[in-house]
Amino acid sequence: MAKLTKRFVDAVEIRDKDYVVWDDELPGFGLRVFASGKRSYVIQYRAAGRSRRYAIGLHGVWTPETARREAMAQLGQVARGENPAENRQLDRKAMTVKELAEQYVKAMEAGLIMGKGGRPKRPSTIYTNIGALNGHIIPLIGQRRVRDLTKADVTKMMNDVIAGKTRAVKKTGKKRGVSILRGGRGTASKCVGLTGSMLTYAINIGIIEHNVAHGIRKPKDQVRDRRLSDDEYRELGKMLREAGEDHELAPTIAITRLLALTGCRRGEILGLKWSEVDFENSCLRLADSKEGASTRPIGLPVIELLEDRRKTVSGDYVFPGTRASQTFGSFPNHWNRIFGGRRIPDFTAHILRHSFASTANDLGFTESTIAALVGHSTGSITSKYIHSVDSVLIIAADTIAGYIQGLLDGVEFRHTAYALDRAARREALSRFIAQSSA
Repeated sequence: MAKLTKRFVDAVEIRDKDYVVWDDELPGFGLRVFASGKRSYVIQYRAAGRSRRYAIGLHGVWTPETARREAMAQLGQVARGENPAENRQLDRKAMTVKELAEQYVKAMEAGLIMGKGGRPKRPSTIYTNIGALNGHIIPLIGQRRVRDLTKADVTKMMNDVIAGKTRAVKKTGKKRGVSILRGGRGTASKCVGLTGSMLTYAINIGIIEHNVAHGIRKPKDQVRDRRLSDDEYRELGKMLREAGEDHELAPTIAITRLLALTGCRRGEILGLKWSEVDFENSCLRLADSKEGASTRPIGLPVIELLEDRRKTVSGDYVFPGTRASQTFGSFPNHWNRIFGGRRIPDFTAHILRHSFASTANDLGFTESTIAALVGHSTGSITSKYIHSVDSVLIIAADTIAGYIQGLLDGVEFRHTAYALDRAARREALSRFIAQSSA
């Protein structure tokens, strides 16, 4: 017997077999300690002449204080003649996918659902997940009971999203705002992944034992393989120059150029702050990217573009909205105005990121260098602890950004391989020595 406090629970002994430690202040409230090391809060009571045990939840999700309050509430129901364990069993058998989704969203918002790197899902990811749940998953399988859900149900949902059965245009809470649901292969693949994550959560809270979404062969998003050809880069440059005649489109033109020259994600550029631009060390120090804090080397063309913009833009954001405290919100509409004519087929902002990496590969840079430049988790430069950027990465960023800028300006290069000829290397070395010894 002991009072269940955080210090006690964290230090509790792990044995070869499961056992229960009972709280000495609240009768019937205890901690079940598993041989695996997991710990779960429980209550023990009698109903209809039988001893019953009710699991409140795992330590970590529940604290001793919140579990104690829940135990008091459930024991209060017992005193009124109710049976919490039986009620939960009936509730779980009847729980629908829609009800599970609502519980899953609350868990995400409470920071209990982990995303990449074991970190709680980011607000933008939660927003996207809620859109997928409300727009695709719940309309298609929301009325199915979780315990009855089959692999065939999830597969049919995936195929229906691919076929566009949930395609719709819905109004949002914002003035004149609309949400466009298109469906397709990429969306279907993400819906299967999200359903799998939700069912894993259901396993963790004891609703089901198996995840029927695991093992389903998801469709490959063909758009992800799309890259711009040299001719399409030149066409893009031409379209940007034509759009430059409309002053209102200037921010979107600059954003598009930055996306093309850096390989950054759209949200990283739209939310970029001046405090994250390190002009001296030629890099972006993103406080919160998809991979967490991330340092991105950027080429000289990017530095020059940002320096020009700094002369005319004040406030916190590189691309502020109508209010300086907000980010630029007209990008989607302006993008459609510039590129809606389909002169470049299947053109999206993500294609610029993929094309940047593909161009870097064409120029002969290694996978680890490219990962560092675009902020993949495999790139060690993404660590928030790195304060200085390797000059080799800066040279790589200069080369790739310069090459892409040349294409946008209409240049026709004779070759794509980055030439490491001896004369050029000798000239660069001589220049370095001369500058260093001056």
